[in-house]
Amino acid sequence: MKSLNSICMAALLALGVGAPVRGAPTWTEGVNYFLVQPARPAATLPPGKVQVTEVFSYACPACNVFRPSMRKLVQTLPANAVIDYLPATFNPSEDWPMFALAYRTAQVLGVADNTHESMYDAVWSSRELAVIDASNRIRSPLPTIEDAAKFYNKSAGVPVDKFLATSKSFTVDLKMRSDEGLLRAYGIDRTPTIIVNGKYRVHVQSAGGDEQLLELVKWLVAKEIK
Repeated sequence: MKSLNSICMAALLALGVGAPVRGAPTWTEGVNYFLVQPARPAATLPPGKVQVTEVFSYACPACNVFRPSMRKLVQTLPANAVIDYLPATFNPSEDWPMFALAYRTAQVLGVADNTHESMYDAVWSSRELAVIDASNRIRSPLPTIEDAAKFYNKSAGVPVDKFLATSKSFTVDLKMRSDEGLLRAYGIDRTPTIIVNGKYRVHVQSAGGDEQLLELVKWLVAKEIK
Protein backbone atom coordinates (compact mmCIF):
# COMPACT_ATOMS: atom_id res chain seq x y z
CA MET A 1 0.00 0.00 0.00
CA LYS A 2 1.42 3.39 -0.98
CA SER A 3 2.00 5.99 1.71
CA LEU A 4 -0.04 9.22 1.74
CA ASN A 5 3.11 11.22 0.95
CA SER A 6 3.79 9.10 -2.14
CA ILE A 7 0.24 9.58 -3.38
CA CYS A 8 0.41 13.37 -2.90
CA MET A 9 3.77 13.60 -4.65
CA ALA A 10 2.46 11.64 -7.62
CA ALA A 11 -0.54 13.98 -7.85
CA LEU A 12 1.67 17.07 -7.77
CA LEU A 13 3.89 15.70 -10.50
CA ALA A 14 0.88 14.84 -12.63
CA LEU A 15 -0.28 18.46 -12.34
CA GLY A 16 3.16 19.78 -13.23
CA VAL A 17 3.51 21.48 -9.85
CA GLY A 18 6.70 19.65 -9.11
CA ALA A 19 8.28 20.49 -12.48
CA PRO A 20 11.29 22.77 -12.41
CA VAL A 21 10.46 26.45 -12.90
CA ARG A 22 12.34 28.18 -15.63
CA GLY A 23 14.49 30.89 -14.12
CA ALA A 24 14.75 34.50 -15.22
CA PRO A 25 17.49 35.23 -17.76
CA THR A 26 20.89 36.19 -16.43
CA TRP A 27 22.12 39.42 -17.98
CA THR A 28 25.87 40.00 -18.10
CA GLU A 29 27.50 43.42 -18.23
CA GLY A 30 29.87 43.66 -21.16
CA VAL A 31 28.05 40.90 -23.03
CA ASN A 32 24.32 41.68 -23.00
CA TYR A 33 24.55 45.34 -22.03
CA PHE A 34 27.31 47.90 -21.81
CA LEU A 35 28.07 50.75 -19.43
CA VAL A 36 28.17 54.26 -20.79
CA GLN A 37 31.28 55.79 -19.24
CA PRO A 38 30.93 58.43 -18.00
CA ALA A 39 27.17 58.17 -17.63
CA ARG A 40 25.14 60.88 -19.33
CA PRO A 41 21.76 61.04 -17.54
CA ALA A 42 19.36 63.68 -18.82
CA ALA A 43 19.83 66.90 -16.86
CA THR A 44 16.16 67.85 -17.08
CA LEU A 45 14.72 64.47 -16.06
CA PRO A 46 12.18 64.82 -13.22
CA PRO A 47 13.01 63.04 -9.93
CA GLY A 48 11.99 59.37 -9.89
CA LYS A 49 11.89 59.11 -13.69
CA VAL A 50 14.01 56.78 -15.84
CA GLN A 51 14.74 57.76 -19.43
CA VAL A 52 14.63 55.10 -22.17
CA THR A 53 16.09 56.36 -25.44
CA GLU A 54 15.84 54.69 -28.82
CA VAL A 55 18.67 55.62 -31.19
CA PHE A 56 17.13 55.32 -34.64
CA SER A 57 16.87 56.56 -38.20
CA TYR A 58 13.77 56.58 -40.36
CA ALA A 59 16.00 55.35 -43.21
CA CYS A 60 17.36 52.42 -41.17
CA PRO A 61 15.76 49.13 -42.33
CA ALA A 62 16.46 47.42 -38.99
CA CYS A 63 14.72 50.28 -37.14
CA ASN A 64 11.69 49.85 -39.37
CA VAL A 65 11.58 46.10 -38.62
CA PHE A 66 11.98 46.88 -34.90
CA ARG A 67 8.91 49.18 -34.84
CA PRO A 68 6.42 46.61 -33.44
CA SER A 69 8.87 45.69 -30.67
CA MET A 70 9.44 49.35 -29.83
CA ARG A 71 5.68 49.93 -29.62
CA LYS A 72 5.41 46.93 -27.31
CA LEU A 73 8.22 48.26 -25.14
CA VAL A 74 6.53 51.65 -24.83
CA GLN A 75 3.30 49.96 -23.77
CA THR A 76 4.90 47.67 -21.17
CA LEU A 77 7.38 49.97 -19.45
CA PRO A 78 6.44 51.24 -15.98
CA ALA A 79 4.75 54.60 -15.62
CA ASN A 80 7.91 56.31 -14.39
CA ALA A 81 9.80 55.50 -17.62
CA VAL A 82 10.18 58.42 -20.03
CA ILE A 83 10.56 57.55 -23.72
CA ASP A 84 12.98 59.59 -25.79
CA TYR A 85 14.30 59.34 -29.34
CA LEU A 86 17.78 60.17 -30.61
CA PRO A 87 18.15 60.36 -34.42
CA ALA A 88 21.39 58.88 -35.74
CA THR A 89 23.35 60.61 -38.50
CA PHE A 90 26.34 58.35 -39.13
CA ASN A 91 25.12 56.92 -42.46
CA PRO A 92 25.03 59.88 -44.87
CA SER A 93 25.02 57.58 -47.92
CA GLU A 94 21.43 56.64 -46.97
CA ASP A 95 20.34 60.19 -46.08
CA TRP A 96 20.38 59.75 -42.30
CA PRO A 97 21.50 63.34 -41.57
CA MET A 98 18.51 64.70 -43.50
CA PHE A 99 16.06 62.49 -41.60
CA ALA A 100 17.66 63.50 -38.30
CA LEU A 101 17.24 67.17 -39.24
CA ALA A 102 13.62 66.53 -40.23
CA TYR A 103 12.90 64.80 -36.89
CA ARG A 104 14.43 67.58 -34.78
CA THR A 105 12.65 70.23 -36.84
CA ALA A 106 9.34 68.41 -36.37
CA GLN A 107 10.05 68.16 -32.65
CA VAL A 108 10.67 71.90 -32.33
CA LEU A 109 7.41 72.48 -34.21
CA GLY A 110 5.57 70.11 -31.85
CA VAL A 111 4.54 67.54 -34.45
CA ALA A 112 7.22 64.83 -34.09
CA ASP A 113 5.23 62.53 -31.79
CA ASN A 114 2.14 62.53 -33.99
CA THR A 115 4.09 61.91 -37.20
CA HIS A 116 6.71 59.44 -35.95
CA GLU A 117 5.02 56.32 -37.32
CA SER A 118 3.81 57.96 -40.52
CA MET A 119 7.35 59.15 -41.27
CA TYR A 120 8.49 55.51 -41.26
CA ASP A 121 5.56 54.71 -43.55
CA ALA A 122 6.61 57.46 -45.95
CA VAL A 123 10.02 55.80 -46.28
CA TRP A 124 9.06 52.12 -46.30
CA SER A 125 5.38 51.85 -47.31
CA SER A 126 4.21 54.69 -49.56
CA ARG A 127 7.91 55.22 -50.42
CA GLU A 128 7.45 58.94 -51.05
CA LEU A 129 10.62 59.46 -48.98
CA ALA A 130 12.29 56.16 -49.83
CA VAL A 131 16.08 55.96 -49.96
CA ILE A 132 16.10 52.58 -51.74
CA ASP A 133 14.66 52.17 -55.25
CA ALA A 134 12.79 49.20 -56.74
CA SER A 135 16.12 47.57 -57.66
CA ASN A 136 17.26 47.75 -54.02
CA ARG A 137 19.79 50.44 -54.85
CA ILE A 138 20.34 53.81 -53.21
CA ARG A 139 18.09 56.38 -54.87
CA SER A 140 19.62 59.26 -56.76
CA PRO A 141 18.86 61.92 -55.88
CA LEU A 142 18.05 61.14 -52.26
CA PRO A 143 15.07 62.82 -50.53
CA THR A 144 15.81 66.38 -49.45
CA ILE A 145 14.69 68.47 -46.50
CA GLU A 146 12.32 70.16 -48.95
CA ASP A 147 10.75 66.76 -49.65
CA ALA A 148 10.41 66.19 -45.91
CA ALA A 149 8.82 69.63 -45.52
CA LYS A 150 6.16 68.65 -48.06
CA PHE A 151 5.49 65.46 -46.09
CA TYR A 152 5.00 67.38 -42.83
CA ASN A 153 2.76 69.84 -44.63
CA LYS A 154 0.57 66.99 -45.82
CA SER A 155 0.61 64.95 -42.61
CA ALA A 156 0.64 67.69 -39.95
CA GLY A 157 -0.37 70.88 -41.72
CA VAL A 158 2.96 72.64 -41.18
CA PRO A 159 3.55 75.23 -43.92
CA VAL A 160 6.51 74.25 -46.08
CA ASP A 161 8.20 77.63 -45.66
CA LYS A 162 7.82 77.47 -41.87
CA PHE A 163 9.28 73.97 -41.72
CA LEU A 164 12.27 74.95 -43.85
CA ALA A 165 12.91 78.12 -41.86
CA THR A 166 12.75 76.18 -38.59
CA SER A 167 15.17 73.57 -39.94
CA LYS A 168 17.73 76.39 -40.31
CA SER A 169 17.06 77.89 -36.89
CA PHE A 170 19.54 78.20 -34.04
CA THR A 171 17.35 75.95 -31.85
CA VAL A 172 17.42 73.05 -34.31
CA ASP A 173 21.14 73.54 -34.98
CA LEU A 174 21.81 73.36 -31.24
CA LYS A 175 19.80 70.14 -30.95
CA MET A 176 21.66 68.58 -33.85
CA ARG A 177 25.03 69.46 -32.32
CA SER A 178 23.91 68.05 -28.97
CA ASP A 179 22.77 64.84 -30.69
CA GLU A 180 26.18 64.39 -32.31
CA GLY A 181 27.80 64.69 -28.89
CA LEU A 182 25.43 62.14 -27.37
CA LEU A 183 25.98 59.64 -30.19
CA ARG A 184 29.71 59.78 -29.47
CA ALA A 185 29.32 59.73 -25.69
CA TYR A 186 26.98 56.74 -25.80
CA GLY A 187 29.33 54.81 -28.10
CA ILE A 188 26.61 54.20 -30.69
CA ASP A 189 27.77 51.94 -33.53
CA ARG A 190 24.44 50.59 -34.83
CA THR A 191 20.71 51.15 -34.87
CA PRO A 192 18.39 50.47 -33.27
CA THR A 193 20.14 50.87 -29.93
CA ILE A 194 18.47 51.50 -26.58
CA ILE A 195 20.04 53.69 -23.91
CA VAL A 196 18.67 53.39 -20.36
CA ASN A 197 19.01 56.49 -18.20
CA GLY A 198 22.17 57.56 -19.97
CA LYS A 199 24.01 54.69 -18.25
CA TYR A 200 23.41 51.46 -20.17
CA ARG A 201 23.63 50.66 -23.88
CA VAL A 202 21.94 47.60 -25.37
CA HIS A 203 20.95 46.41 -28.81
CA VAL A 204 19.14 43.45 -30.37
CA GLN A 205 22.36 41.54 -31.06
CA SER A 206 23.72 41.86 -27.52
CA ALA A 207 20.40 40.91 -25.96
CA GLY A 208 19.91 37.90 -28.23
CA GLY A 209 16.75 39.00 -30.05
CA ASP A 210 13.89 41.48 -30.00
CA GLU A 211 11.95 39.87 -27.15
CA GLN A 212 15.09 39.46 -25.07
CA LEU A 213 15.91 43.12 -25.67
CA LEU A 214 12.54 44.18 -24.29
CA GLU A 215 13.04 42.08 -21.16
CA LEU A 216 16.59 43.37 -20.70
CA VAL A 217 15.50 47.00 -21.02
CA LYS A 218 12.75 46.46 -18.45
CA TRP A 219 15.29 44.80 -16.15
CA LEU A 220 17.65 47.76 -16.50
CA VAL A 221 14.80 50.20 -15.83
CA ALA A 222 13.93 48.25 -12.64
CA LYS A 223 17.60 48.32 -11.70
CA GLU A 224 17.59 52.11 -11.96
CA ILE A 225 14.40 52.38 -9.93
CA LYS A 226 16.00 50.39 -7.12
